[in-house]
Amino acid sequence: MTVKSRILFTLLLAVLFAFRPAHKQETSTNVQPVRIVKQAAFKKGEFLRYDVSYGYFDAAKATLEIKEVSAAINGQKTMHVIGKGKSSGPLSWFFKVDDRYETYIDETAILPLKFIRHVREGDYELDREISFNQATHKATVSQNGKTNYKIAPNTQDLLSAFYYARTLDMENISVGQEFEIQTFFDREMYPLKFKFLGKEIIETDLGAFNCLKFRPMVEKGRVFKEEEDMTLWVSDDANKVPIRLKTDLLVGSIEMDLVEYKNLIRPLNKLKK
Repeated sequence: MTVKSRILFTLLLAVLFAFRPAHKQETSTNVQPVRIVKQAAFKKGEFLRYDVSYGYFDAAKATLEIKEVSAAINGQKTMHVIGKGKSSGPLSWFFKVDDRYETYIDETAILPLKFIRHVREGDYELDREISFNQATHKATVSQNGKTNYKIAPNTQDLLSAFYYARTLDMENISVGQEFEIQTFFDREMYPLKFKFLGKEIIETDLGAFNCLKFRPMVEKGRVFKEEEDMTLWVSDDANKVPIRLKTDLLVGSIEMDLVEYKNLIRPLNKLKK
């Protein structure tokens, strides 16, 4: 992937927890059973739409949708999630982006069974599919042939990691508390790390929301000045929906705001006027 494509990838899909991991992770060989996760943070039919701005300019649109109907994979019931990112405004005049990410998540374990990546960024194209066998800790990457990789127990892809993060217990969270999610990306294992910074009220075009504030760790040097140049605010309720994401880049800054939502499992924690 080119440096320019990495920048656009981060720009459009950071809200999916697609921030670059801080460090490569060696695969654990410890055998663990596939987990069971009881969650009430999201359901089939949920739809989220975000506007992305670069400084004062409209830059992109991003959507996340859990399809109403999902196929079973190897007899396991799934949630079919589709994430899309498209350039808009002045950016689309000279560099068009049309990215599509899909994941099929095991409803019981909130773990990926299949991940599909379809990238169109300027003249850069990528089509890749990953099949996960969580029981044998193996990922099979299909792209110009098939290659098997060993993965850690309970490994996420970048899209499913976003949904699993929403199932984490934040009821008694304390400032400074850190979280880590094991992911498989670019044919390697990476830990996605983020730290809780506190609570804050965020004003958006949709209104004001009570939020939990987090600091995801990102890759220093290519796009970001420091590992702590990204801040994420999620709704302080059972939904844990990302409300705003802000990043400081080597040049300028990016902000992503929630502008539309449908079919949440319960109402957002929106402040009354």
